[in-house]
Amino acid sequence: MTAPFIKGPSDPTVQPVPASVVDRVDAADTTLSNPKRAVVALGSNLGNRLETLQGAVDALEDTPGVRVKGVSPVYETEPWGVDPGSQPAYFNAVVVLKTTLPPSSLLERAQAVEEAFHRVRDERWGPRTLDVDIVSYADVVSDDPQLTLPHPRAHERAFVLAPWHDLDPDAQLPGHGSVAGLLDAVTREGVTPREDLELRLPE
Repeated sequence: MTAPFIKGPSDPTVQPVPASVVDRVDAADTTLSNPKRAVVALGSNLGNRLETLQGAVDALEDTPGVRVKGVSPVYETEPWGVDPGSQPAYFNAVVVLKTTLPPSSLLERAQAVEEAFHRVRDERWGPRTLDVDIVSYADVVSDDPQLTLPHPRAHERAFVLAPWHDLDPDAQLPGHGSVAGLLDAVTREGVTPREDLELRLPE
């Protein structure tokens, strides 16, 4: 996160930074011009789960046209859609990005990050080393089968809503309303904050 700028006493020996440079830095984050806000959900229930999630955060930050602006707390959750105890528990987190990539390119990058961590798509609801799901992209609402926006099940999943709400209490899910309201409407059973764990925001 960028620290707030605190004005100090003026120093006539220091030349002011041109306004054009300030504007470019503020708006572009060094490489981004007119970025869009995207929310990405991460999950892992195989291998070193925390290390995998941190690796995914770092890989997203290393993507040209992407800047990670916020990382949520980590939650431990029971696997979705399978018999209790049949799979290891997940670690889940949510990341807020600023990006100049269009949704289709961001999806390609998300899938490439999954593959880098040896994601295997053998079965629906199967265990996986890494899930990288685009939850929302700006205010886009789309039923494109390749990338439905917002994510078609995000509004009913506490393991997405809870960390997202922790990161941004005023967040809105396009087409569904406030994340706080959606979270109040779903059960948090099996979704536990892991206050002993932390993901680092890339520097």
